[in-house]
Amino acid sequence: MATTSTTGSTRTQSLLNRDPVDQAFLVLRTAFTVAPIVFGLDKFANVLTDWPQYLAPWIDGIVPGTAQQAMYLVGVVEIVAGIVVALRPRIGGLIVAAWLLGIIINLLTLPGYFDVALRDVGLLAGAIALWRLASRRPTGT
Repeated sequence: MATTSTTGSTRTQSLLNRDPVDQAFLVLRTAFTVAPIVFGLDKFANVLTDWPQYLAPWIDGIVPGTAQQAMYLVGVVEIVAGIVVALRPRIGGLIVAAWLLGIIINLLTLPGYFDVALRDVGLLAGAIALWRLASRRPTGT
């Protein structure tokens, strides 16, 4: 295994020569940091899609305000989850996994979105893998 020097090219080479477990951890940590933050921010802009359409009517009936206002709350939760993954992936992986489970339940109760729910099952598996990989690290980071 390469040395862990912090100088420019040596550090880059060290990153490239890492153990596959470290590389998998880095890929998952990066994905589960960036994606929730990007999707969370988009809940305020609706550029990628019309997010309120993904909210099951029974959940819309429970939360106060409009579906769009619920999406603002969802966006904040997603942004926070992404930040937690960046700082504490052991905790963040569990938060993202729990959040994805909630999204899956929502989508399974909303006709026409079973394909998206299935995709989110794959993301849930990735979040659990991140949590398990982070659990191997002494500080969880």
